[in-house]
Amino acid sequence: MDPKISVHITGTGRAVPDRILTNQDLEKMVDTTDEWITTRSGIKRRHIIGPGQSNSDFVAQACRNALAMAQVDAADVDFLLVGTITGDLIFPSTACLVQEKIGARNAAAWDLSAACSGWLYGVKTATALLKTGMGKRALVVGSEMLSTITDWTDRSTCVLFGDGSGATLLEAREDSPGGVLATYARTDGGLAELLHIPKGGSRYPVTPEVLAERSNKVQMKGNEVFKHAVRNMESAAREVLAQAGLGTGDVTLLIPHQANIRIIKAIASRLEIEMDRVYVNLQEYGNTSAASIPIALDEARRAGRVREGDRVLMAAFGGGLTWGAALVQF
Repeated sequence: MDPKISVHITGTGRAVPDRILTNQDLEKMVDTTDEWITTRSGIKRRHIIGPGQSNSDFVAQACRNALAMAQVDAADVDFLLVGTITGDLIFPSTACLVQEKIGARNAAAWDLSAACSGWLYGVKTATALLKTGMGKRALVVGSEMLSTITDWTDRSTCVLFGDGSGATLLEAREDSPGGVLATYARTDGGLAELLHIPKGGSRYPVTPEVLAERSNKVQMKGNEVFKHAVRNMESAAREVLAQAGLGTGDVTLLIPHQANIRIIKAIASRLEIEMDRVYVNLQEYGNTSAASIPIALDEARRAGRVREGDRVLMAAFGGGLTWGAALVQF
């Protein structure tokens, strides 16, 4: 009988800018208050990229940290997937730049554009590739420099976003229990205008008029996004649990996309998972889009919140609209 291949997350890493933007700093920039931001989002501060820094710099460092944890050399990586909507360049992909920076000379590298769901889409893709025997190791990264696409005059959005990178190393193993138990991903392009950047691409290239109206920056219909986020993240979480034949009581830790504390609490309540089994760090980072779950996962692992045998449920929702979930046993 052929051995059964399972895919395991063996290394995690994160990297964020040193520069911190607090709610008090934002009070000086737009008409807002620390109390207003904290009450409505749970965010207290966020890390912001500085002059001369790039997305690929932080992806590379996060990857190095994940590889060091797993004690794997970059040359032994077969795939490098970067979930991002804020790449260094239009092309080549940020993954290509990172491949050279970390010395992953044998890896095929490409970017995934799924907004906040980017890392989960990457996990789903990499798991499928590794399970079919097309490779043994994949680096899957979520990384965003959202400050570069934020309208810093729009108080409804600028208080939410931050920059950072989170990386995971996935490895294929034979006849090894656990690993990635289930993944799920869905899209509804009919709702794209709820969370998007309306101009600045090939359909509406950047012009002086586009810059003046700031339509090359993130725009969001918050109330509508909230409703879809809660409903779809819950359904995605239940889907992966059903695939694995498990219930919410079998979950050791829930790591949801770190967008808004009210969304997180609503999802936990719907899933009947107590908040002491939910990992929350958005107060420190804000919404880092595709990076939020892998950053939180790395923090949780290094803090001892994720141990061998634990089952971790992760769910995200983002522009597209996209959403998904993964259930992993460590």
